[in-house]
Amino acid sequence: MTLLHHVSIINRNAEDAFHFYRNILGLDLTMKTVNQDDHRMYHLFFGDNEGRVGSEVTIFEITKGPDKKFGTNDIERLLFKVPSIDSLHFWLARLDAFNVCHYGIERFANRDLIRFEGPDDTGLGFVVMHESEQIDEFMPPQHTEIPLAHRILALDSVHLRTRFSKATVNELERYHDFKERDTLNFFDSEHNVSVLSNDDVMYHEIYVIQDNQSENSISSIGSIHHVAISIADTEHLRSFEASLNERNIVNSSIKNREFFQSIYYRDPNHILIEIATVEGKKPTQPNQSATEFKHIPLVLPEYLESKREVISSQLTH
Repeated sequence: MTLLHHVSIINRNAEDAFHFYRNILGLDLTMKTVNQDDHRMYHLFFGDNEGRVGSEVTIFEITKGPDKKFGTNDIERLLFKVPSIDSLHFWLARLDAFNVCHYGIERFANRDLIRFEGPDDTGLGFVVMHESEQIDEFMPPQHTEIPLAHRILALDSVHLRTRFSKATVNELERYHDFKERDTLNFFDSEHNVSVLSNDDVMYHEIYVIQDNQSENSISSIGSIHHVAISIADTEHLRSFEASLNERNIVNSSIKNREFFQSIYYRDPNHILIEIATVEGKKPTQPNQSATEFKHIPLVLPEYLESKREVISSQLTH
């Protein structure tokens, strides 16, 4: 199984992010917790009604710092999968109703999509599910007013802007089982794009944009922090860690996230990639039907439960 495991974003305000992803986009909040590396920081998980691998976007709250700066060597955009072209028309009207900046329905790589801007100008989008996919394979969010026919189904794709695209393509093909299937121009620009996809029931794409003209991006508030790619289990993850060490690639070593195991490293274009196992199951988030952030209980992994009072006092809300 090779999937986009999850995608993580930096936002300035967790409550604003909750309102956007839960109440406007209609995703289920699958966990309200803290960053396990910095307990003063909220970490929110949004996804389908079971928080399945391949459906989740996560938010880190960082309250202080500059806004991101556009540039190359960056994860530029995350696109969500929706059922149909009719769904895109539904979402156009909803984005307008909430004054969300968008660029209308476009055609790119033989697929219909909408690009729009999330909180702190994070690059997001909707795209119609791939023709090879079956609607009954998905578990759309339940706790939402969005009509079932138009609910977000899962993650679909990410756009990477890179200085040396071939290096990233080689990394994804050789070590992560994504295969290059097409090349084209990036909309009406002169930038070439390599289109890679997986071979799984849940279809995912990675678009690698060649841009050696722009300055490097500055990752900060509003950035897509990292993209996580799935790996079967801890045994395979240990093998992958060994291959990183054999290639002399700096990495985080394996992190125990309780809900899964993972390792972080940067590809040749400095894109931050997390490799995460599909094993394990997160606890159920209490009160998922709540639409106000303050009514959502804080979930902590077992090893942090004894510190709950201190952690809660350090959070900004």
